[in-house]
Amino acid sequence: MMEKILIIVDMQKDFVDGSLGTKEAQAIVPAVKEKIENFNGDIIFTKDTHGEDYMNTQEGQNLPVPHCIKGTPGHEIINELQPYVKKALAVFEKETFGSRKLANFLKELHKEKEIESIELIGLCTDICVVSNALLIKAFLPEVPILADSNCCAGVTPEKHESALETMRSCQILVCEAAKQTNS
Repeated sequence: MMEKILIIVDMQKDFVDGSLGTKEAQAIVPAVKEKIENFNGDIIFTKDTHGEDYMNTQEGQNLPVPHCIKGTPGHEIINELQPYVKKALAVFEKETFGSRKLANFLKELHKEKEIESIELIGLCTDICVVSNALLIKAFLPEVPILADSNCCAGVTPEKHESALETMRSCQILVCEAAKQTNS
């Protein structure tokens, strides 16, 4: 039986409504929750994870805003998604944009039971979503990799669109689930 995987990238408090939160990140929360609820397959979460020495790292020098420090509330997956964390196949803490451990895990899983597709959603489209999508594509070039643009948000709307275009260029299928209307 073929396996479908949904990867929920860095839906953490600091990226949604914390130190690096944006209105765009907050806006995708209902769509992300609905995507998880309706997904027929396994889910995996990633968590951006930094230590107290963040400001001394290369990332801290380039983005001098402490965020997702392990052990702080900002490091936690947002409350709306907490029930799904317990049901996840795995949760990967990653210290940088992309996770080689995640890509290796998926490669090994694919050897055990063929993966039909891997879909990524979450934050930030132009940093961690695109990094993980490209890394996974490199590890599993024949497995279809997808990104749902309505369940992702970038640092800015322009960077979100640029990242989607980069993914399209690298044979990652960018799709849009039906948009919700609140009427």
